[in-house]
Amino acid sequence: MRILVQRVSSAAVSVDGRVVSAISPSGQGLLAFVGVTHGDDAGKARRLAEKLWNLRILAGERSAADVDAPILVVSQFTLYADTAKGRRPSWNAAAPGSVAEPLVATFAEALGQLGAHVATGVFGADMQVDLVNDGPVTVLLEV
Repeated sequence: MRILVQRVSSAAVSVDGRVVSAISPSGQGLLAFVGVTHGDDAGKARRLAEKLWNLRILAGERSAADVDAPILVVSQFTLYADTAKGRRPSWNAAAPGSVAEPLVATFAEALGQLGAHVATGVFGADMQVDLVNDGPVTVLLEV
């Protein structure tokens, strides 16, 4: 499992021109693009949620847990693109939707169980993501 996390001052997901999920933190929040590969499991999803929740990338070297920062979770299979050959990415390393969808949900649920305010995108939808990257701060997390 892999997450591209951005520190944001706001973030929203729209589907078909309609906002379906958003965070507008008073202070800071996180946008987590989540990719799933073959062999990932619920244990990895929970470990990654804990890692993100406690990651000290907010102002003053604080974590989302320290300041109760909201987190927007968006599935993103393209995080497992293989661009080593040619000009067309291969998506073979990305898990199929039937595997990835429940693991992205497990990740979001685990964040909620840790105390996070979690908003989510719509799995498999053609989403438009609007965000204001704060810093900018962007970090890749893996387990």
